Amino acid sequence: MTNSKDFLGKFVDVIIDKPLGSRHSEKYPHQIYPVNYGYVPNTISGDDEELDCYILGIFEPLKTFRGECIAIIHRTNDNDDKLIVVPEGRNYSNDEIRALTEFQERFFESEIIRNDVDFIFNKSIPELSVSNLENSVVFYKMLGFKVEYERPENKFVFLSMGDIQFMLQELSDNEKWSLSPLTYPFGNGINFQLKVDSVDKIYLKLKEHNYPIFFDIEENWYRQDDKFWGNKEFLVQDPDGFLLRFFEDLGEKEVI
Repeated sequence: MTNSKDFLGKFVDVIIDKPLGSRHSEKYPHQIYPVNYGYVPNTISGDDEELDCYILGIFEPLKTFRGECIAIIHRTNDNDDKLIVVPEGRNYSNDEIRALTEFQERFFESEIIRNDVDFIFNKSIPELSVSNLENSVVFYKMLGFKVEYERPENKFVFLSMGDIQFMLQELSDNEKWSLSPLTYPFGNGINFQLKVDSVDKIYLKLKEHNYPIFFDIEENWYRQDDKFWGNKEFLVQDPDGFLLRFFEDLGEKEVI
């Protein structure tokens, strides 16, 4: 079987079998491809067929394409990978990749894999001062975060889950960022609203570990002008009391 990671950061030749604007199949005639979709010849993916590719950044139907693989969508419940291929010099964030491939990938659970050198930092990244870095890392890994990099000599880690990013650093005697002594809960007065694909998935992980939930799951609708925007959400405190508000988008409805 072809190792899809071998294509990361490299240029690949793709044969397009579903051009932009084409229908998925006779079985799903209403599913239209908003991007070009094809495969890398002479490869074998987890579904025993050629390795598939989404072509982003081209806005006309194609027959073939040569571009750079900037990421891989790895389906965790389907044993299949999809290459994200773009014109040279273009890049897309994980959120942009999710949005452009949602027409098909919404039916699967997946993670986006990139080269470390291609990691895209958010423009706003909270850094949390924690009392015990090891305990905090265990908690965030339980939720599904992964350690992107760390500096053990500074008791510092950089975590991500999709496009959610946090920096954690253990408190020290010469903590230059502290304005005054911290007391539990450290995050009093702030909550971090974190958009995820599945609130239930994270909620169940916490329940499996008997971790206390600060505010149970509920649906809330927030008015913005003449529309309501819906969130399915719950709140949990991390080991130092920082309040995390995980939510799933429920769409919109008109104000009556």
